[in-house]
Amino acid sequence: MLNEFKAFIARGNVLDLAVGIIIGGAFTLIVNSMVNDIIMPVIGAITGGLDFSNFFFALSDKVTATSLEEARKQGAVFAYGNFITVVINFLILAWIIFLLVKAVNRMRASLEHQKKNEVTPPAPPPEDILLLTEIRDLLKQRP
Repeated sequence: MLNEFKAFIARGNVLDLAVGIIIGGAFTLIVNSMVNDIIMPVIGAITGGLDFSNFFFALSDKVTATSLEEARKQGAVFAYGNFITVVINFLILAWIIFLLVKAVNRMRASLEHQKKNEVTPPAPPPEDILLLTEIRDLLKQRP
C-alpha cells in the first residue's frame, strides 16, 4: 500500500493540483486585500462613506452594537453586508481568471497559427538513398 501511495503522490497531476491549491490560496489573499483595501474604500467614498462589511440586521433583541464584530459577540445577526463583500470578491476573482484564461487561449492560438505557417525545409534524404540514386543515374548513362 505504501508503494501505491508513493506512486499516487509522484504522479504529475497530483503535484500540479497541490501547486494550484497553494497558488490559489495566495491569490485569494491578494483578491481579498484588493477588495477590502482598495475597491470597498473607493465604493464607500463614492457612496458617502458606506461600509458594506458592517451592514447587518440584528436577529436578537440583545444586539445593540453598530459594528458587525461587536454585534456577533452580542447575538445572532444577518450579515448581508459581509455577503455583498464576498460576492464582490468572487466576481473580481472570476473576472481575473476569465482574463487569464482568455490570454492563455489567445497565446496558444497564436503559437498554433505560427506553427502552421512555418515552412520547414524537408530533411535531406539518408545516405543510402543518395547512394542508390547515384547508382541509378550512373546505370541510366550506360550505353
